[in-house]
Amino acid sequence: MTRTDFLDIARQVMDAQPFSRLVGTRVTACGDGHATLEVDVRHELLQQYGLVHGGVFAYLADNAVAFAAGSALGPSVVSTGLRLELVGNVRVGTLVATADVVRRTAERVEVDVEITADHETAHAKVCARANGTARRTDPRARGAAGPPLDD
Repeated sequence: MTRTDFLDIARQVMDAQPFSRLVGTRVTACGDGHATLEVDVRHELLQQYGLVHGGVFAYLADNAVAFAAGSALGPSVVSTGLRLELVGNVRVGTLVATADVVRRTAERVEVDVEITADHETAHAKVCARANGTARRTDPRARGAAGPPLDD
C-alpha cells in the first residue's frame, strides 16, 4: 500500500467519525508511523475565557495517536492511554497535531504528539505535548473496541 493510499484510507476513517466532522478535523498526512491532523479554531471550540478548550487538545492528541498507530500497525487500532501537557494558550488560527511512533512492538505502539498553532507561519507556537499508546484490535470486532462478531 502506498503512502497516498493510506492517506486516502485515513481520510475515509476520519470522515466516518461524527465527532471529528463536528470539530472539523482534517488528516493532512498519514503513513509510516506518522500522522498530521489539523483543526481550525472557531468560537464553538473555545472555553469561557476565549481560549481553545483543553478538551479540544485532548481529542486532537488522542486522534493523532490513533492515526499514527494505524499507519504503523494497520487500520484496526484503539488508543489505550494518553498523557497531555498543556503548555500554551491559543484563541485563533489552526491547530496542527504532529504525531510520530517512538516505540513499537507487533501489537502496541507508543506515540509522541506535539500540537502547535499557526504552524505555517513564523509565529508557530507549541500549545500542547502528549504521549499516548495504542494497540492492534481484532479487525472482525464491531467498532474499534466492541465485542467480536459471531462467526
